[in-house]
Amino acid sequence: MEAIITVVGFLGAGKTTLLKHLLESFNKNNWNPFVVLNDYQNAYLDAQQFAKRVGLNNIKPLSGSCICCSGIVELRNTINRIPERKNAITLIEANGTSDACSLMEFLGVGLNERFLPPIQISVVDVKNWQLRGEHNELEANQIQVSSLLILTYLNDVSNTRKTNVINQLKKLNPSAKIIPIENLEALLLPELMPSKNIGQKLDHQKAHWASCSVDLPNLPHEKYIETICSAIPKSILRVKGCTLIGDATKYTYFERTPDGHVHIRPFNGIPVTGSKLLTIGPGSDPDTLQKIIKSILLTDTK
Repeated sequence: MEAIITVVGFLGAGKTTLLKHLLESFNKNNWNPFVVLNDYQNAYLDAQQFAKRVGLNNIKPLSGSCICCSGIVELRNTINRIPERKNAITLIEANGTSDACSLMEFLGVGLNERFLPPIQISVVDVKNWQLRGEHNELEANQIQVSSLLILTYLNDVSNTRKTNVINQLKKLNPSAKIIPIENLEALLLPELMPSKNIGQKLDHQKAHWASCSVDLPNLPHEKYIETICSAIPKSILRVKGCTLIGDATKYTYFERTPDGHVHIRPFNGIPVTGSKLLTIGPGSDPDTLQKIIKSILLTDTK
């Protein structure tokens, strides 16, 4: 039977990094993974970044809906249509605002018999855990019915902070295993059992944040990326996109995580949507983004 692993966690906690690690490990050990990616805006951008690891035929991006509620039927149908394979495993990366408890409740109904009951693992950003103000409730919800909690950003915190966070996690989910991401043995995941912990109810509509995307012109140099990301309001928790820089023929990918850090790296291939700027969070609005882009392009940022 085929295992299903859902990866949840707050925006910027490190879900994509974890997924890349898992894919590399499964591929090295002759497993045949299929990946489902969920995002509010253009999951195809993220899907292309995994193409070298699993091939686009084994990736399904789901954009514009939330798989724990409005997109659950599409998610079930997607999983049930996945081709049968030897040494198969399905990995699902949920968007960063997912109601993880509801996702496990709804996903466990209506799947083909060839699939094992879904297992959930959560990514926990130790540096920012429960320091998100009004979003703390959502973040806490995302670990309550997981079988495994993966700790990230440990190099940025003290041992005292690490211990305090682990104690909080144990109170919320006493049955979950807790390990740092560098200690993860990917081949142990199919052996995990579904969590028996009962999650608290969440008013998920509070987490249905605005999201939008706009066309992004080619930029003179990378400095413009950092300037644009810095100008976008902090209420917008996630910023990402891709564009061409100067005379380059290959695209550049960038993202701003909720803590404000901007990460820039090469984009794998050519984005099917062309150059784009995508945002998720309260205040996401196309007019606002277009005004920011226009203003900065008129300014010399050298």
